[in-house]
Amino acid sequence: MSQVGDATARALLRRLAVEQAECRVPSLTAAIVRDGRPAWFGGRGQVDGAPPTPATQYRIGSITKSMVAVVVMRLRDEGALRLSDPLEEHLPGTQLGHLTIAQLLSHTAGLTAEPPTDWWERTPGIPAADLIDRLGPGELKHRPGRRFHYSNLGFALLGELVARARGTTWLKALQAEVLDPLGMNDTTARPRAPHATGYAVHPYADVVLPEPEHDADAMGPAGQLWSTPQDLARWAAFVGGDTGEVLDPDTIAEMREPVGVDDGDAWTGGFGLGLQLARVAGRRLAGHSGSMPGFLATVWADPADGVGVLFMANTTTGMRGTLLTDLLDILQQYEPRLPQEWQPAEADPDLLALTGLWHWGPKPYTLRLLPERGLALEPVGGSGRASRFVPRPDGTWLGLDGYYAGETLRVAADHLDLNTFIFTRTPYDPAAPVPGGVTGWHA
Repeated sequence: MSQVGDATARALLRRLAVEQAECRVPSLTAAIVRDGRPAWFGGRGQVDGAPPTPATQYRIGSITKSMVAVVVMRLRDEGALRLSDPLEEHLPGTQLGHLTIAQLLSHTAGLTAEPPTDWWERTPGIPAADLIDRLGPGELKHRPGRRFHYSNLGFALLGELVARARGTTWLKALQAEVLDPLGMNDTTARPRAPHATGYAVHPYADVVLPEPEHDADAMGPAGQLWSTPQDLARWAAFVGGDTGEVLDPDTIAEMREPVGVDDGDAWTGGFGLGLQLARVAGRRLAGHSGSMPGFLATVWADPADGVGVLFMANTTTGMRGTLLTDLLDILQQYEPRLPQEWQPAEADPDLLALTGLWHWGPKPYTLRLLPERGLALEPVGGSGRASRFVPRPDGTWLGLDGYYAGETLRVAADHLDLNTFIFTRTPYDPAAPVPGGVTGWHA
């Protein structure tokens, strides 16, 4: 499974070994994906008397949510629903029907974190109809849309929405539409051999306690699944954009966009549409963590660098929060990527004539050509509004990012019209149609 050099592999394995030994984890696996391909695997500890392998199953907990979210987005892309739809349109009778699908996906619906049942992670689940019958206004803890508040219950509702939309169970829909096409054949609802047993490690002694494992039933979409390092490696590549025929890459990119943030003294994490987000040391990571009694797991993708990383462990708690970013740091230190070679390209003469200096009032900007007739408008000195634009068939350009995302750029002989803002070759060119007129510069 290794595509990294021996020195890199040794450094990665040592970091994993330190985590397993110092955090007292019964067994621990980790893997790295680069450019969609497995690049490294490491395992420490014992599962049934042998080291864990890429085929050893662990429970992945809430990583299940991100997979269920993909089915919801497939329904959206098919036109079967809109993210702005209230839940009532697709799952009537919940007493929470005013919440939108987008709010449920992004944990901004204001729902309670846990369902109105016994501790759902440690007890057998109840059917979806029974869970829905228990829901009332008391399950709403915050005004919808007000803030990020993680909700396992919200994904139980999304799983039932999927089941009704597809006319089958959420699990069968997920299997047919996501897991099977991606070749994730070892991702299952219940464990199969070889699999790790979930343990709690005593905080003050080197002894363990087996944790229970049940069918969560209605709460299954929130954290039911088991998987393997080799399957989660494929999932990391998927989240990074290698979506195959399962989802349009633009849709997974939309899922990675931040909707809510986990607020605190200084926030570095948040949530998109079914995907957890983190910003660490300049990296923009997307994926999900997972926690169930006896198990911890996390998978991150860094689309900008084409890399993914994951770990799976059979312990209830106690691991550090830096293992995966440390592994990425080691990879970057030992085997940094080489930049793509620069090569000259063809340029449309009319577009080439547009490049150079433009002014938004007195503020100077530069316009550059990008591949495939794209444009980049950037403030001189780097402070201000910058956006990239792609051409449209009607001769205008569409903003991709920044302040002008989604806005229209029109090009005339003597000016640029960017959603009513006029850019001119010289500051407030009196020959251009600057709104309000130009009287001329004076002392």
